[in-house]
Amino acid sequence: MDPSEPRVVRTPSGDFDLRLPKGERDILRALPGQLRDLLTTDDPALERLFPPAYPDDPALNQEYEEMVRAELTASHLTSIDVMEATIDASRLDEEHLVAWMGAINDLRLVLGTKLDVTEEMYEEGMPDGDPRMPSFVLFTYLGWLEEQVVEALATELNGGEPGA
Repeated sequence: MDPSEPRVVRTPSGDFDLRLPKGERDILRALPGQLRDLLTTDDPALERLFPPAYPDDPALNQEYEEMVRAELTASHLTSIDVMEATIDASRLDEEHLVAWMGAINDLRLVLGTKLDVTEEMYEEGMPDGDPRMPSFVLFTYLGWLEEQVVEALATELNGGEPGA
């Protein structure tokens, strides 16, 4: 498959063709389970998924977390479940594609936190031989795929153009 071809395309009926080559599906197949396992930990990489509401008040922040953490976790898990259940699908409805977008975004945020991605990494890339390169390539791919999903969701049925 040509890498310049869109991976997600709105169909005339309003759902979405998922045009992922086997290699990309195989990579994506492993990621939701890894994120699910990570969600059961207190790994600092999860901070982007559960940012502190009151960073200057630990007691108030703890109270906030106790109120919302379970609901936020359930939302993340729902997106993961949908992605896992539909990883081999060639067509998704909008609800499923939105769940994919959530899972992809969560994966990207956690990976970016683990890599400590900076603006310079985008501009300059990583040095040759950096052991984080495969993870950075995956991070970049997830960002590109997320962009594909957003563009497909923004494409209107009547005009075929984003925001038409």
